[in-house]
Amino acid sequence: MEMERRPGVPRLLREINDRSALDLLLASGPLTRGQIGEMTGLSKVTASQTLARLEERGLVEVVGEQGGGRGPNAALYAIVSSSAYVAGLDVGPELVTTAIADINGETVAELTVSPGGHEDPVAVVHSAVVKACRSAKVALSRLRSVVIGTPGVVDPRTGDVRFSFDLPGWHEGIHEALARDLRREVRIENDVNLAAIAERSAGIAHDADDFVLVWVGRGLGLAVMLGGRLHRGRSGSAGEIGYLPVPGVPLAEDIRSLPGRLPSLAGGLQSLVSVEAVTELAETYGFSGSSKAECVAAAVDAGAEGEPLLDEVAARLALGVASVCVVLDPGLVVLGGEVSRAGGSALATRVEEAVARICPIRPQVVTSAVEGNPVLRGAVLAALNHAREEVFSA
Repeated sequence: MEMERRPGVPRLLREINDRSALDLLLASGPLTRGQIGEMTGLSKVTASQTLARLEERGLVEVVGEQGGGRGPNAALYAIVSSSAYVAGLDVGPELVTTAIADINGETVAELTVSPGGHEDPVAVVHSAVVKACRSAKVALSRLRSVVIGTPGVVDPRTGDVRFSFDLPGWHEGIHEALARDLRREVRIENDVNLAAIAERSAGIAHDADDFVLVWVGRGLGLAVMLGGRLHRGRSGSAGEIGYLPVPGVPLAEDIRSLPGRLPSLAGGLQSLVSVEAVTELAETYGFSGSSKAECVAAAVDAGAEGEPLLDEVAARLALGVASVCVVLDPGLVVLGGEVSRAGGSALATRVEEAVARICPIRPQVVTSAVEGNPVLRGAVLAALNHAREEVFSA
């Protein structure tokens, strides 16, 4: 377009206008040229030029018409959903779940597979992504970003898993190997951190700048959100709350004695809320279950008879929550994971009350409100953020 070569139309201004329109369409869905102009402050002429550029780039298209006003119906514009795709993965020791989403964030396929005894992370991830792409009818080459959630500590400087009890095969060099195998940008992130991203986007912590998410499932983890950004720490170890020393439990010693892996968490907070600890505790109150979540759910269903067990579990969790609160004072504490989901508000309320009894801060303690798999949801959101920056800024 000749007008775009004129000195009076700076390139930077065009880029800002394009991105404003794209962000608006992502947030609001299909809009007319007039609506885009009104909501972004662009003139009709500038809005028309912006949409023409975005159509030429293959990023927006006309998807319908809107009537009701004088004159002809106005064309409705939307982002071309197929302009880019992303993959998000939740990798655990027993199952790998992959979701493929389009640039609008709509999930087009979700597939859970078993590693089938394979210990090579590259082979496991490659197989999971290929199968999910096949299910979505999306070529692997169309993926603009892949984000993988794993348990363990991820070094933010290298992108590699430094150690993981549940995934011993994940180690330094895996990040580069995955990117080379998939031939695209790959990011590995701690699973609880991804759950926190999902919580801030579509959960109880929606748009909260400061909060912590305590993950109580098979293991114990913590994600810290400060100023709207994840705090990972220099080595990625921020949130390893299982190692927190607590009263009445011997201190762990020689915790770095095994190369590449951390030994038992005996001696830390984890030892009070481990599967063995909670199931043994449940038995003393007359409840049984194969997992912590089953024991807690049984206590909730039992009503008054289950309250003593819930009180004790809450008191143990409060030791960790209180320690975090006196250092960070986040104001909001979200309980996530299968145990927190099983305990619901009955457990969250007890944790809040227990924290208030042992420290000068009483945070609001609530249960996660993210539907489905929070780790997978966070992985997709993280992948979308990267893909949109890449595609929209091209």
